[in-house]
Amino acid sequence: MLFYCSARNNSSHSSIKPKQLMSLLGLIFSAIQGITLPIFLITYFSLIGIAQAEEPNDKLTVSYYVNEQQHTIQGIKTSNGYRFNKASKKIINLATLNWPPYISENVCNKGWVFQFTVAILVSKGYQVNIQFFPWARSVMLVEQGKMDILFPEYFIESSAPSDAVLGKKRRELLALSNKFAGGDLSLLKRKGDSFNLQADLGNLKGKIIGVVRGYQNTPEFDAMMDAKQFAVVEAVDELQLVKLLAAKRVDLIIGDPSVFTYSVNYSNLSNRNKQALLNSIEKIEPALKYNHLYYAISNNYPLRHQLLDDINLALLEFQQSGETKRFIDVGSGCTLDF
Repeated sequence: MLFYCSARNNSSHSSIKPKQLMSLLGLIFSAIQGITLPIFLITYFSLIGIAQAEEPNDKLTVSYYVNEQQHTIQGIKTSNGYRFNKASKKIINLATLNWPPYISENVCNKGWVFQFTVAILVSKGYQVNIQFFPWARSVMLVEQGKMDILFPEYFIESSAPSDAVLGKKRRELLALSNKFAGGDLSLLKRKGDSFNLQADLGNLKGKIIGVVRGYQNTPEFDAMMDAKQFAVVEAVDELQLVKLLAAKRVDLIIGDPSVFTYSVNYSNLSNRNKQALLNSIEKIEPALKYNHLYYAISNNYPLRHQLLDDINLALLEFQQSGETKRFIDVGSGCTLDF
């Protein structure tokens, strides 16, 4: 086995302290003695998370390529978030959430969407200020014009109402960028439960379904939810949803399966509880939809049209040059290679 973790923050590599290295070596020895692979993996991810949490994290470095030339920008941790390109007077304030593996304060380099977002905005000369909040608060802050960009957002239907500004549609408050790569949106059930999803979602009627507060899902699902054709239990994040499902407080949950897995693995739960949660749930096939991601710009931002044009141009340039794929392939910058 070969383990490798790189993190571009204060140093070129994120190091594990001696006591953590000894623990990791002990884990490897235990694995050889017969510990099950799921427990070993969960414990390994926990160790890496501890190592990262104890490392100084005052600075972050983002590198990107334009016309085959590498650009590197050094960021700093502020009292309420992360700032890049502080010399620029084109200041943008972005609201986001902890949504691993795409973006999170708890993964090295904050995830590929964090790095990608910094790169495309700095490439157009902006000062980037990113703050993490629960998703519902991020939505509220941008829809009310208190922050400039909400990300990563799913596509917003023109009929979707705002929960932050009563009487308004979300698209009256936000302008969507062009799309970029995202992931599957699926329903999950308890393992062993007999439930086969109908194509028209008709057998969701009467169910109790867990959703993350403030999330967009699919137009069909959200329309049924708004019409109260099934009961909804709202959670603050994916980890809480998994717990609700395992505890039989809901029949189904909805979200990106990879986010559910990462949220459990990077949580503070014991290894036994992590394994129990992951073993208790399963994805319902097929996925409801592949959801691309977007940037949602507050219509209160004075130069929103220029900002939208700059973001869309950067998205196109990164896509055509292969930079988007490079960010996705690199991921958080931490890899586990067997």
